[in-house]
Amino acid sequence: MATLAPGGPGGASESGQGAIALTPGGGLMPQGGGITGARSLRRMTRAIRSNGKATVGTALLVLFCLVALFPGVIARDDPSAEIYGRALGPSSQHLLGTTAFGQDMFAQVIYGTRPVLLIALGVGLSATIIAMLIGVAAAYLGGAWDGVLSLFTDVLLVIPAFPLLIVIASYLHGAGTLVLIGVVTAVSWSYTARQLRAQALSLRNRDFLEAARVRGERSIYIIVVEIIPTMTSLLVASFLTNALYAVLFSSSLQFIGLGNPNTVSWGTMLYWAENNEAFQTGQAIWIIVPGLCIVALGAAFALLNYAFDEIGNPALRPVRSMRGKRVRRPR
Repeated sequence: MATLAPGGPGGASESGQGAIALTPGGGLMPQGGGITGARSLRRMTRAIRSNGKATVGTALLVLFCLVALFPGVIARDDPSAEIYGRALGPSSQHLLGTTAFGQDMFAQVIYGTRPVLLIALGVGLSATIIAMLIGVAAAYLGGAWDGVLSLFTDVLLVIPAFPLLIVIASYLHGAGTLVLIGVVTAVSWSYTARQLRAQALSLRNRDFLEAARVRGERSIYIIVVEIIPTMTSLLVASFLTNALYAVLFSSSLQFIGLGNPNTVSWGTMLYWAENNEAFQTGQAIWIIVPGLCIVALGAAFALLNYAFDEIGNPALRPVRSMRGKRVRRPR
């Protein structure tokens, strides 16, 4: 990382303080090498407005968030009430019909959005935080710390995630949303930790970290204040990836009956639909609608992930900007 030492009162001192670091893309980093939250927020906002995938992903995610926050405004019926005719087709009173138990299917889809979104956001946040602390600490501290933390990470990496989830969830049969968040988090952070460790290793001997060590800063300060803020784009991408896999893993666990079947969720809707042979009894909509909702929410996280990957990898932007442009030959 190149540094500039401006003259005057704000110039760099002999200890390296006040150095202005250049980002790989040529922009200026704030003092200490970190990227401020306001600057990161502006970059994310620009990416959403200028990137088609980010716009669609944000629109889908905002839609699901609004549905999860205000389900009672959209669906008037109780999703668990078995008070209607059984296996009714779509109508003005029941937009998607009713289940084999006499429950309003539209209300179940609407109210089932909240637990799925809570699992996605909860796992995405907790898995990213755990991976961030373990990966960055292993890279910066080195030595025995790096060996132990990397060994722990590698053990989880070589174990297939979904079979491990089935084994853990089988001992927690009937678990609720919070338990599912913990179970999925336990097997989701290792790959992210390996990515963050590799990124932190590339920053370990940079000038702004040497300056912090010369100032006598503690290791925890250097990790949290100096290193982690330079990984904003990678952290956002890791959060979105973990949230995407959380949607798929949690819905899969609920579908095979390892969650709480009494919880109204898209995964439990698929579980009950499969148990009641929805396709064979002409209630394919009982499977199709929650399945499409899972796909749409997963697509929202995936599209946002692609967009923020372009923020963290400047090499992708010139390639995109050259598409569709004709190469003019000199006369």
